[in-house]
Amino acid sequence: MAELNTNDGGGKKGGGKVRSKKQNSKVDLTAMVDLAFLLITFFMLTTTLSKPQAMDLGLPDKEDDPNQKKTDIKVDQRRTMTVILGANNKIEWFHGLLEAPEPGGKPTETTHGREGIRKEILKRVASVPQVTGNKDKGLIVIIKPTAKSSYKNLVDILDEMAICSVPTYAIVNDFSPEEKALAEKLNK
Repeated sequence: MAELNTNDGGGKKGGGKVRSKKQNSKVDLTAMVDLAFLLITFFMLTTTLSKPQAMDLGLPDKEDDPNQKKTDIKVDQRRTMTVILGANNKIEWFHGLLEAPEPGGKPTETTHGREGIRKEILKRVASVPQVTGNKDKGLIVIIKPTAKSSYKNLVDILDEMAICSVPTYAIVNDFSPEEKALAEKLNK
């Protein structure tokens, strides 16, 4: 079949001007991709992963035998300090038993930090071995968070235990009726 060309320019576009045909430029990115993967691999192998920061907690052993009798441990009340955590960053503490607090240990409301609960804990850590007459028997802090206290407050008080080098502390969720009344007052 024959083809009829009706173009007046003699097969050229733009009125007879001769132009050279432009080539498409191609860039080979294979080397760059290889280099990127090498760099990624290098940095993955040479950087250290961040280590999780965790606090060591001594947890009680699991009770294997449900028929095993629970024994209460008698502790000298002169060694105990109870800290009740309430709502809105409030803390109430007392030294000894709530029914019969030790001298200077009546329930007192305080705050977190250096001038708050830390000051009282440091004072008790220093005075308990002198009162009991035994260096091996230090302060025991009982931490009682209420339902309205925040997780941050619990972590803050655990940090205070580490800062003040409290030898023995426990997190307890068991409130006596007097402590419940104190906690309700604290949560208002």
